[in-house]
Amino acid sequence: MKIEDVVCTFCGCLCDDLVVEVDGRRVVSVENGCTLANEKFMGDHRLQSPIRRNGKGWEHISYDDAIRETAEILCDADRPILYGWSGTHGEAQSIGIHLAELLGALVDNTSTVCHGPSILAIQEVGHPGCTLGQVKNRADVVVYWGTNPIDAHPRHMSRYTTFADGFFLKEAFRDRRLIVVDVRKTESANIADEFITIEPGGDYAVLSALRAIVRGKREIIPPSVSGVSREQLFRVADLLLSAKFGAIFFGLGLTMSPGKYKNVRNAIELTEELSRHTKYTISPMRGHWNVYGSNEVFTWITGYPYAVDFARGIAFYNPGETTSVDVLRRKECDACLVVGSDPGAHFPKACAEHLARIPTIQIDPHTNATTHLSRIQIPVAVTGIDAEGTAYRMDGVPIRTRMLFKGEYPSDTEILERLYTLVKEAKGP
Repeated sequence: MKIEDVVCTFCGCLCDDLVVEVDGRRVVSVENGCTLANEKFMGDHRLQSPIRRNGKGWEHISYDDAIRETAEILCDADRPILYGWSGTHGEAQSIGIHLAELLGALVDNTSTVCHGPSILAIQEVGHPGCTLGQVKNRADVVVYWGTNPIDAHPRHMSRYTTFADGFFLKEAFRDRRLIVVDVRKTESANIADEFITIEPGGDYAVLSALRAIVRGKREIIPPSVSGVSREQLFRVADLLLSAKFGAIFFGLGLTMSPGKYKNVRNAIELTEELSRHTKYTISPMRGHWNVYGSNEVFTWITGYPYAVDFARGIAFYNPGETTSVDVLRRKECDACLVVGSDPGAHFPKACAEHLARIPTIQIDPHTNATTHLSRIQIPVAVTGIDAEGTAYRMDGVPIRTRMLFKGEYPSDTEILERLYTLVKEAKGP
């Protein structure tokens, strides 16, 4: 059976035009998807049943035992962390936050190690953004700063920017101008009209120079700024100002380089400077397929987008203190529940070592780096394949994912509901 208009739950693009052929409980082909989508839908490396560490090895256990032991670990903990959430649907995220409140735990999502600085900058100066549909239909100048979409978001260019014809751009590849800014030449840079190679950590200085040029202060620009010549800065600024509608997209090359959220603030203020002359928008290139959704759901319920600490009995938010990396580095937490992410592959070594020392439980369909740090892993259905739920695209548009077939695994929502019930019973009224 072929199913059309399927949503891909891999990256923040949430491409919704896939055609997937299903045979029973197995996906046999995927049309319109990128290489990452094909691996997501056709990969068959799922964990078969819950596992528990037994000495130096593993033993298979039932779902009942896994959920019960997880509840006991979380209830016994004085300072638990509930981390991840960007690889699951909004309904599960909502339960996770209520579970954290019940436990007095810290609940954090993957923004803490990716676009957390973007959120801090937006909280200071706002977000002049728009939907990807607006970019597709209107943008004649596109900037990718500190991101390589050809590798990280393979269909971003073909669906929304460089190769996507829009209502006002009938021949996008000819009509659009592409600017790529990075510390090295990437696949995306190979097709750029203008490629800016900056020195590592030089983003803030280059953004400041472009802001000065846009404001008419060309005479103060030195011969070179962080490895970028004055002539190229003038050329790029003129190209930016020539746009009828411009769109800037930035990635972790901007958020995680020296300056962090100040870099993003500077980029937003450059967008505002350009909008004095023409129309510009700016948006982060979100990675996980529902990391934007985790920020949305966290904010609805707690008032804060990530790093929410319920230890005081109320929601408390202070990035740098209540972020997972900092709590793990200080060795404060004594238990961790990981849902829909892989901190073992992305956290600093000291944090991963502490996760290995404390009881860590992972809810995830596949084995990964965090599996080797965990005491228990509980496999679940994959949202968009054998589970359904709500996700948010990188531009904040909510999209409902579909269940292609009813599988044999419980969903994240089912596991978390059962876990919440057991913890509530243990905690009492």
